[in-house]
Amino acid sequence: MDSLTTVDNVSSINGELVVKPALNVIPQSDSELATLRQTLLDNPLFVNRFVSADSKATAIYIPIEPTANGKEIADKIRSLLPQTPGNGQFYLAGDPVARDTFGTEMFRQMALFSPIAGIVMCIALWFMFRNVTVIVAYMVVAMISIIWSMGGLIGLGYPVHIMSSMSPVFLMAIATDAVHVFNEFVFQLKEVGDKRRAILETMKVVGPPVFYSDLTTAVGFAALATGSIIPVTIFGLVVGFGTVVILLMSYTLVPAILALIPEKHILRMVKSSEEKTRESFSWLSRLGKFCIENTKPILVAGLVLMVVATVGLVRIRVNNNMVNWFKHDSVVRTADRVMNQHLGGTSTAYLVIQGQEDGVMGTPAMLRQIEGLQRELEKDPLVGKTFSVADYVKRVNRVLHDNNPAFDRIPDSGREVGQYLFLLQSAAKPRHLDNVIDFPSKTANVILQLKSWDAGVMEKVAARTDAFLAANPLPKGTAVKPAGIAYFNQVWNHEVLWGMVSSFLWGLVFVLILLVIETRSFLWGVLSFLPLLFTIAFIYGVVGLIGKDFDMPVAVLSTLALGGSDDFAIHFVRRFRQRVREKPDLKEALIWTVARPGKGIFSNAILFALGLRISRPTSPSGF
Repeated sequence: MDSLTTVDNVSSINGELVVKPALNVIPQSDSELATLRQTLLDNPLFVNRFVSADSKATAIYIPIEPTANGKEIADKIRSLLPQTPGNGQFYLAGDPVARDTFGTEMFRQMALFSPIAGIVMCIALWFMFRNVTVIVAYMVVAMISIIWSMGGLIGLGYPVHIMSSMSPVFLMAIATDAVHVFNEFVFQLKEVGDKRRAILETMKVVGPPVFYSDLTTAVGFAALATGSIIPVTIFGLVVGFGTVVILLMSYTLVPAILALIPEKHILRMVKSSEEKTRESFSWLSRLGKFCIENTKPILVAGLVLMVVATVGLVRIRVNNNMVNWFKHDSVVRTADRVMNQHLGGTSTAYLVIQGQEDGVMGTPAMLRQIEGLQRELEKDPLVGKTFSVADYVKRVNRVLHDNNPAFDRIPDSGREVGQYLFLLQSAAKPRHLDNVIDFPSKTANVILQLKSWDAGVMEKVAARTDAFLAANPLPKGTAVKPAGIAYFNQVWNHEVLWGMVSSFLWGLVFVLILLVIETRSFLWGVLSFLPLLFTIAFIYGVVGLIGKDFDMPVAVLSTLALGGSDDFAIHFVRRFRQRVREKPDLKEALIWTVARPGKGIFSNAILFALGLRISRPTSPSGF
C-alpha cells in the first residue's frame, strides 16, 4: 500500500541524501502543517499522485491480488472509515472496485428481476387469454429452456459469468413466441369447433413461421460464438441452445398442454376472447386499411427515418468505459469523477521500454528520451500524471545541489546517474524504484494516470507515443510496449466490441440466407429482412444521434434485436402469402394479416417488451 505515510520523500541535509516517509510525524501546529504542505508540493513525484495541486485531496493506493474481489475489499474499507467524516469525504475508485461491483450487482439483479419479469408476463397473458393453462404452458416452456441451458452450462463445468447470468431473462422474453400458437388456436377453435382439429390446423398454419423465427433467433445469438472472448461465446451458445429448446417445446409440449385443457375451460376461453377479438379485429383492421390507403406517405416517412438513422449510424463510436455503465450520481461514478478532478487519474497505463543491453536505461541520453516522451504525453489534458525513473534521478540531482531549480534535470554524466540510482536503491524502499526500473537497468517503466476510462484516450496515448518515437528514435533494438488496465480496455474495445460487431454482421447475413430459404424466394426473403434492417438501423441510429457509445451492453442487446426483430416479419409474411393463396385479393389479404396474425404479433411484442423493460434494474450502486 502506498500513501503519504509510506512513500519515501527524497531530500538532503548538509549534502547527504535523506530518504524517509513523506508523512513521518503528524503535524501538531499550523506552522508544521504549512511546512509539510510546502514540502509535499515541492516534490513533483507527489503532486497529482499522492496530493492534489491545491492540497485539498490525497490518495492511498491499495494493490490487491488478481483473484481478490474488489467490491468486498471496498466494502470492508468503507466499514473502517469514519461515519461522520466532518468536512472531509472518502472515495474509493479503480478498476477492481468498478468491475467487481458491476459483477455483484448483475448477479443480484438477475436473481431479483428474472422472477419479477416472469410474473409480469404471466399477468399480461392472463389479460390476453383469461386462461391459466395458457400461462402455465408459457411458464413451463420458459422454465424448461432455462433449466436445460443453464443446467447444461453448469454440468459441462463452465462457471456462470456476468454475461451468462443474463440468459434467463433473454430466454423468458424469447419464449413469448409461443403466443402465436395460443392466438391461432383460439381463432381455429372458434372456426372448427373441435379441439383436436383446431390444434392440428394451428400447428399446420403457425408451425413453419414459429420454426424459422426461432431458428433465426438462435442463429443471431450463436453468431456470438464466432468471437474470441469465452464468456461472450458461452452466452451466445447458451441463449442459442435455449431458443432451440423453446422451438422444440413449441412443437411438442405446447400442443400437448392445449390438448389437455378441459372442454369447459375451452368454451370459457373462446367466449372471453370473442369480445376482445372483435375489438382487436376492429382497430387492427382499421390500422391495416390506413396503411393501405396511405402507402406513399408511410413509405416517405420510412425513407426519412432511414436517412436520419444513417446519419446516426455514421456517428456511432465504438467505445468501452465500464465506469459509464453506472449512473451519473452512483457511488462508483461519483468517486471516479471526484478523483479525476483533483488527482492524476484513476485509469492506469504503463509504457514498458526494453533495451538490448544492461545499463542502457541508466544513460543520460535514454533518460532524456523518456523525459521527453513524458512531456509529450502530458500535453493531452486527459493524461493527468506521468512518472518514471527519470523523475527520481532529477529529484536526487536537485536535492543534492541544495534544492537548486537549475539542477532539476538529468545529469550529463552516466557515472553520476549510476551513483544516484545506487543511492536510491540503498536508501529508499526497493519496491518504489522497482516499479520504474529493473536491477540491471535494462528495462524502464513509464507510469501514466489517465482521467478517463475511454478506450480512445489510450489510443491517443499510443498515437502520441508513436509520433514522438518516429521523430526521436530510440537506440536500435529498443522496444516500447503498452500495458496496464487502460491498455487492456483498449484491447477489449478492439478485440471484443469490434469482434461482436463482426459477429453481428455475419448474423445478419445468416438470417438473410435463412429467410431466402424459408420463403424459397430471394425477393420475399429480402422483403422479410427489411423490417429487421430498418429496426436495427433506427435503433442504432438513435444510439449515434444521442451520443451513446456502442459499448458492451449495447453490443449484447444487438444480438437480441437481431433475433427478436425478425420474428414478427416472418410470421407476417408467411401468413400473408398463405392468405393470398387461399383468397387472391391483395388488399383483403393485407388487412386480414394485420388483423388476425397481427394480434399474435402485437401480443408477442408487448410481452417481449415487458420482459425486458421489467428487467431494467435500479440498484444502490446505480448500474
